[in-house]
Amino acid sequence: MNPRNRDLLVLTKKEKLNQQELEQEIALLNDLFFRVESSEAYYIANEVIDVNRYKLITKLHKVKQILKEHKHKPFVFISNKN
Repeated sequence: MNPRNRDLLVLTKKEKLNQQELEQEIALLNDLFFRVESSEAYYIANEVIDVNRYKLITKLHKVKQILKEHKHKPFVFISNKN
């Protein structure tokens, strides 16, 4: 795993963290971000609304196929499930 350079603000209940504890927290956050920011997580968290065919597409492989198309049709929308 290659962690990206990013600015993180880590808030803890402890008043002070030693260097080892801070590095462990950052490693855990990088692991969490790696899993959450993957393309699979993006496809799972979104659905496609096709107004042309009056359909709501939620199946993972179909959502992936539609989002990877280079030419998108009009009135086809990506909606976040949250």
